[in-house]
Amino acid sequence: MITVDITLVIHIINMIVLMVVLNAVLYKPVLGILEKRQEKLDALNNDVEQFEQNARHRQAEVDKKMREASAKAKKALDGARSEAQAAGAEKLAAIRQESDGEKEKTLADVKAQVESARKELLDNATGFAQDMAGKILGRSLEA
Repeated sequence: MITVDITLVIHIINMIVLMVVLNAVLYKPVLGILEKRQEKLDALNNDVEQFEQNARHRQAEVDKKMREASAKAKKALDGARSEAQAAGAEKLAAIRQESDGEKEKTLADVKAQVESARKELLDNATGFAQDMAGKILGRSLEA
């Protein structure tokens, strides 16, 4: 059974002193440590957010530079391709012109040889016809 006497007052005083001592020695330092820890976590979260934002900005810059570089490379490639096609077309035209000239020259030579052979054959046709007729008939046709 509980009796009300001086020990009850001493226990109440003891509990109050214990609460004050525990508050000063244990609760306040632990709460201070927890507050510092929360502040550090908040600071770290802010730093992480800032780093992520910087990373996004840098990634956007890199992407923009890559697009610009790609566009420049495509433009340079297209320019080089068109220059190569123009140079190829010029060389092809020069080769065609040269081959046409060679063809005309060869054709003229062949025509000259044909004309020369025709003239020679026409000049010798009479003598040739007489020789052939003589060979066919087996006698000379000269009178």
